[in-house]
Amino acid sequence: MPADLSYRPKTGIVHLGLGAFFRAFGCVFIEDAMAASGGDWGIMGVSLRSPDTRDALRGQEWGYTSVTLAPEGEQTRWITVLNDVLVAREDPEAVLAAMAKPEVRIVTLTVTEKGYCHNPATGALNVDHPDIQHDLTHDVPVSAIGFLVRALQRRRAAGMAPFTVLTCDNLPENGRLVRGLVLDFGRRLDPALADWIKAEGKFPCTMVDRITPATTEADIARVAELTGRPDAAPVMHEPFAQWVIEDDFVGDARPDFAAAGVEMVRDVTAHEHMKLRMLNGTHSALAYTGYLAGHETIADTVGDPVFAAYVRRLWSEIIPAVQAPEGVSLTEYAEALFDRYANPGIRHRTWQIAMDGSQKLPQRILGSLAANLSAGRDCPALCLAVAAWMRYVGGMDEQGQEIDVRDPLAARLRDASESADTPEGKVAALLGMREVFPEELAEQLAQPVTAAAIHLWAKGARVAIQEGAL
Repeated sequence: MPADLSYRPKTGIVHLGLGAFFRAFGCVFIEDAMAASGGDWGIMGVSLRSPDTRDALRGQEWGYTSVTLAPEGEQTRWITVLNDVLVAREDPEAVLAAMAKPEVRIVTLTVTEKGYCHNPATGALNVDHPDIQHDLTHDVPVSAIGFLVRALQRRRAAGMAPFTVLTCDNLPENGRLVRGLVLDFGRRLDPALADWIKAEGKFPCTMVDRITPATTEADIARVAELTGRPDAAPVMHEPFAQWVIEDDFVGDARPDFAAAGVEMVRDVTAHEHMKLRMLNGTHSALAYTGYLAGHETIADTVGDPVFAAYVRRLWSEIIPAVQAPEGVSLTEYAEALFDRYANPGIRHRTWQIAMDGSQKLPQRILGSLAANLSAGRDCPALCLAVAAWMRYVGGMDEQGQEIDVRDPLAARLRDASESADTPEGKVAALLGMREVFPEELAEQLAQPVTAAAIHLWAKGARVAIQEGAL
């Protein structure tokens, strides 16, 4: 049911990385929590780089339409939880000042995997990243980690409590990962600051789940038709939404998340691994194989019976590597995921999901592979997904058309691929990238991924699956 907020609540949350996902997910839950139980938990959004979201929302007094894409048709709702949107590159001082205000008790983040400036294979802070290099030597930061630490530094200097850092990105043990990055960065600035953050700060882990395709111009026109009013920044999403949060906040200060349907738990790890491996892992596998085969969206891909069988084979390999949360059937979860993928209203493009694969692969696919190989279980479907990613980042599809590869390591990935003329050589070169593949796992993957790559390059993704390369 739509929230009915009769007032504009004061800002209690600053959100870093205000994109479509958080506006389709976190903003809706938080608005519902305030509608149920009150509290000043309005949100100040921060775009770290681009002004586009700010510019689109400013003329709408920060409100926008949330559109549920159900198989039976669209449902719309006007969201009013945002109070302002700042652009960090334009006015970083305003962002730090907002984060340092005592009424701000939570900072949430959706900056994508690459936004944490870390090594995905190890989880360590990438101190060679140019943004981290800048932030260690300048008081005014550019990275999300830099903003967190510099704002916490101001709060400590003012004698205030820290804010809770609530990451909503698809990273394994995401709260603990971000805590480690913040402490590493803070220790390099001031060991006493790091000690204070370690003692007083809170970084609860979360699991977030709602498929949110990129909004298109056609979507904007459709929303105007549905609602009778223009909206430059609507968000489109599936009906399903799940948010699981470890209930560990500074001073217990938080919205009444449970009243909005959020699952508040002691340990989110099982939920997180289930989602990362079973949803995000198969999403990425379908994105690379489906894109290579010419499928534009995930719904198109699983509508192809060859790929429908492929994703079910993937789940058969992933499930043994997943510990089910209490009361959850993993086979039923997989069936529900298939129905969500097949929703014809969700135009989630394979190219969109394929972006930033070097940052996503370790937690989405390599974790399952490592667990299976350690247990002596073969996993040809997962190995084929890795081979498909390797073909994709080479920058040329199966029809000989150039791929616009969006990845922070795109140039290096392409250079590695082009350093060899054969699938075997390309696999060896890409497995040598330690930012993605730990050395021991790379050695274990050499033979099965090479075998999958040889078949994939020779036959194409669809035929490689269909002919039983798995």
